[in-house]
Amino acid sequence: MELAIILMMILIVVAIGAVKLNEPSLTFPFKKKTNLFTPVERSFLALIDEAVGNQFRIMCRVKLSDVVATRESANKKTSKNAYSRTSGRQLDFVLCAKDDMSPVIAIDLVHANQNGKDGYKRQRDWFVSGALDAARIPHVRIKVRSGYTAKDIRQCIDAKLASVRIASSNTPLIAGTAGQVKDPNVATRPTKPLAQNPMAA
Repeated sequence: MELAIILMMILIVVAIGAVKLNEPSLTFPFKKKTNLFTPVERSFLALIDEAVGNQFRIMCRVKLSDVVATRESANKKTSKNAYSRTSGRQLDFVLCAKDDMSPVIAIDLVHANQNGKDGYKRQRDWFVSGALDAARIPHVRIKVRSGYTAKDIRQCIDAKLASVRIASSNTPLIAGTAGQVKDPNVATRPTKPLAQNPMAA
């Protein structure tokens, strides 16, 4: 009887060992990354934070589907197709209003190098631009190069926001109407000419 029990225990141990040998060596084969952002992203995040940190909350690596939604009037097929295209795209930075976290402006970094990972987003993604335009979220593409200051970043963001406000103030609320309703809080013209920004891509 005791021999049978011992043999049974040996068989159980052997069976468990066989199962362990067939399993992957690690169920969770992960390790901590040394950095959450690339050196370029860290540098730009510091500049953006210095430029607008007191005015906006800065979100990094935001999916396009997190900042735009399909309109209720769109049919199911169109909505599903649009969502699948937005979920696969990412924005480098999104500045949000501090009070309600609503997206104010999106920022993408544009690398000059055409080859490999450094060339990511060198070519404009017209779907991203179109989606943000439709949602009335300004989109800034900034060329990656050394020498930028927080003031440069601030001016670039301010220029884009000003141009969008001006365009919005000149757009009738109802298409086809001759007049337009003007918001007294929105500037109808810039206080000074907006020069073409060499940072924009």
